Amino acid sequence: MTPTEADLTEAVYRAARAAIADLFREYPEHDFYYCALVTPGEAFGPALSAWSTQALATAAGGPGADAEELRWSYADSPFCTYGERHLAPIRTLFDARPQVFELPDDEGEDEYDLRLRAMVTAMARLDAEGLFGDGERRLSIVATVEVPGDDTDNAARARALNPPAAVAAYVAALGATDD
Repeated sequence: MTPTEADLTEAVYRAARAAIADLFREYPEHDFYYCALVTPGEAFGPALSAWSTQALATAAGGPGADAEELRWSYADSPFCTYGERHLAPIRTLFDARPQVFELPDDEGEDEYDLRLRAMVTAMARLDAEGLFGDGERRLSIVATVEVPGDDTDNAARARALNPPAAVAAYVAALGATDD
């Protein structure tokens, strides 16, 4: 049976919750400011990436490193693909659905949107539960769903998932303007 959008949402929610909770628990001395579920243009099952101010300071201290170039780079984070033991197993659910680029254009777009919606809904649930903090603490972290190279849609998803004060620097770095 083909997994539904609700099935994907629940699986992403559970896996991301476990992976992010492990990250925060394993690195309690880190001040995380970025936490993203990342998926390629095919909208396969996501991977987790995150940055903390401490990790950025360490990475930017290396030769030729530029903190501003690294700050929002999911791929350059030392926490890129963190929590794979939780996230890798859910990819079979994504694989069991029609593949985005094997479908006619309209159907492929619908499938892509469904997959991204499942990821965004899962992150919104985690935020509503307080996983990313509350009050002032919540304003210090961007929780989002990213597709590399899709800056306009990445900015829109980030705006939908975060308080304006939390997401302003991220959106500015993407070069996106306010709607």
